[in-house]
Amino acid sequence: MQFYTDYLWFNTKKKREFINITDEVGSVLQKSKIKEGLILISAMHITAGVYVNDAEDGLIQDIEEWLEKLAPFRSDYRHHRTGETNGDAHLKNLLIGHQVLVPVTAGRMDFGPWEQIYYAEFDGQRRKRVLVKVWGE
Repeated sequence: MQFYTDYLWFNTKKKREFINITDEVGSVLQKSKIKEGLILISAMHITAGVYVNDAEDGLIQDIEEWLEKLAPFRSDYRHHRTGETNGDAHLKNLLIGHQVLVPVTAGRMDFGPWEQIYYAEFDGQRRKRVLVKVWGE
């Protein structure tokens, strides 16, 4: 069993962004030289998330609206008593998820026809990273 670890870094221009990171994760896989195994992609911040879904602009807008409906920005979150103002970002992370696991077959990510990997930023405009860990043979 072999392991390979790398990091993707982000400093988004907006507070909320959805970034397709499929190609970057694929580059990490190629560097790893692993042909059969798994890739863990994990947001290393509790105000961001990682998910797999279709790379379609309308769907991304729907996801953003859905998240805002379920976890809207409000000034009265108890978390804000700490001096932070990102309570909604923490809740959005719980809805999207913190990490995904992608199978590797014959040296490629083994996706369905429309699947792509996204980094979802909910409290951006500062430097953050995503862990990409590949293991297998």
